[in-house]
Amino acid sequence: MVEAYILIQTEVGRAEVVAKQVAELPGVLSSEYVTGPYDVVARVGSDTKDELTASVVPSVQQVAGITRTLTCPIADAD
Repeated sequence: MVEAYILIQTEVGRAEVVAKQVAELPGVLSSEYVTGPYDVVARVGSDTKDELTASVVPSVQQVAGITRTLTCPIADAD
């Protein structure tokens, strides 16, 4: 399995709602709202890198209230 963290910035006051919506998407393993420079951190996974970049990440990016994302593939997911 290929996994990554997606660091998410949201519109002001939307972090909790966005985290809950992201958590329900296919391929999302966990989603938490946090404090700091990012508002939500999601861990995502799929069988292949292509599926991750073509399907899972774009579905997260389409959630209403998200202003910016940064995808960080996990270097050693063993």
